[in-house]
Amino acid sequence: MKSEKVILGNEVGLHARPAALLIKEASKYKSQINIIKEEKNYNGKSIISILSMAAIKGDELTVLAEGEDEAEAVNSLKEFIANYKD
Repeated sequence: MKSEKVILGNEVGLHARPAALLIKEASKYKSQINIIKEEKNYNGKSIISILSMAAIKGDELTVLAEGEDEAEAVNSLKEFIANYKD
């Protein structure tokens, strides 16, 4: 299991478009992926789950992955969350 904290950088948070792109990126990996916000787990491959998180700019999120490609998944998603610009 690998996890890393990241600060959400997108000005408008994880609304529909960036959430869909995050899901698309997460779906490239075989690992189980969760995003944690304020101690609550969200399925990193579910659009409904990610949208229900209601993440806004500046929120601290933890990307957690477990599986054969967990390191690559965490690094990729951390980069996306920190740097995606709408």
